[in-house]
Amino acid sequence: MILLQQLINGLAVSGVYALVAVGFTLSIGVLNFLNFTIQAMFMIAGMVIWALLHAGEPLALAIAGGIIAAALAQLMVERFTYRYLKPRFGDATEHALPLVSSLGFLIIFQNLALILWGSDPQTLAAPWSGANLRAGGLIISLPQMASLLAAILFVLAIKALLASTAVGRALRCIAENPAAAVLMGIDVEKLVPIVFAAAGVIAGVGGILFAISYRQVSPAIGDDIGTKAIAAMVIGGIGNVWGASAGGILVGMVEVFSINFFNAEAVSAVVWGLLLLILCLKPTGLFGRISVGKGKF
Repeated sequence: MILLQQLINGLAVSGVYALVAVGFTLSIGVLNFLNFTIQAMFMIAGMVIWALLHAGEPLALAIAGGIIAAALAQLMVERFTYRYLKPRFGDATEHALPLVSSLGFLIIFQNLALILWGSDPQTLAAPWSGANLRAGGLIISLPQMASLLAAILFVLAIKALLASTAVGRALRCIAENPAAAVLMGIDVEKLVPIVFAAAGVIAGVGGILFAISYRQVSPAIGDDIGTKAIAAMVIGGIGNVWGASAGGILVGMVEVFSINFFNAEAVSAVVWGLLLLILCLKPTGLFGRISVGKGKF
């Protein structure tokens, strides 16, 4: 019974990791650079939903506000990390400059949150606090399970978009070869913001579900989640959205069982030890391909 409960807990917490990992994967899969601000979108959405609920706004408006804030923040990042830098500095620095500038935006967003809301953890008023399903002595957190369901639905939607629509085919072409995509008449400047906004929305949904599940937010909530989501993305296979989801589930399971068998301090060592082991055995990750830049989706 205890083992089964831990398994349920692992699935519950893995949904958040899977969502943030999918956000990272969507960015690196199409644009081929690691967008560090994804974890900031997670934090922004969580803090905005708290701020709006604290101001007395209804839950639906608070959720919408968190998602919109994350999407708009990502569009700002796109404006200055991709659209501004690429025409001026070209392909020679297309990976380094966006990566470093996104890291700068991450620090800016975190410090703006500190200025606005302070560093102390904030507690959400929770009319949903009893939203647990009890069956045969087992406790299932419905908000946490919603995170896992949301991750699966987002992956299905992304796969359908990429496989069955003109926009998806254009995004796959950009992922394969941005220069060739431009020569084929694809308007890269119009499609890239879609990728940024979608990644922001996915991470924002993860932040909102985290806030609803754990009822506590702070400007630092994205740090630990973000690093573990990056580990999940690499474990699953860089650029593979199903791999990111699987990696998120695996990291969630490892975290819960590490706490159960060892203690909370051992979690990071076990997760990153697993990452190193998998990279030694299969450098592309569990579901990645040898050529990371080709056939990612």
